[in-house]
Amino acid sequence: MDLTARLVELNAAYARALDNEEFERWPALFAEACLYKVTTAENVARGLEAGVMYADSRAMLEDRVSALRRVNIYERQRYRHIVGLPYVMGAEGDGHRVETPFLIVRIMRDGTMSVFATGCYRDLVAANGAGALSFRERVVVCDGGRFDTLVAIPF
Repeated sequence: MDLTARLVELNAAYARALDNEEFERWPALFAEACLYKVTTAENVARGLEAGVMYADSRAMLEDRVSALRRVNIYERQRYRHIVGLPYVMGAEGDGHRVETPFLIVRIMRDGTMSVFATGCYRDLVAANGAGALSFRERVVVCDGGRFDTLVAIPF
């Protein structure tokens, strides 16, 4: 299978895990040592490194899922990810830099739907020991800078 097809498959698995609330499957798509960050296009343009959500290991992602399931209290909601085609920007070491556009619709418990976020995923993707692709880095760059006070579910 060519690289683009494998990237489409990885992004589809990512979106499916979050959209179907199978949050425990989400961290497995990342390398053990990884970076996951949610930020804004404005912060990126200004060189500001802080993110709305940040993790620097798969263990931190697993902890995020645990908190989501056991600790966080938030209004019931679901996401639906619409993910565009990945664009391979180039090779880096044994991986590839990739950018993929997204749109996320949020569905509230009462059925109300709204555009939650648009932007692009900026990834470093490489094959893991089994040959499957995984995220070494996923920086979620949101076009807008306004978020709810509690961002509970990963993007």
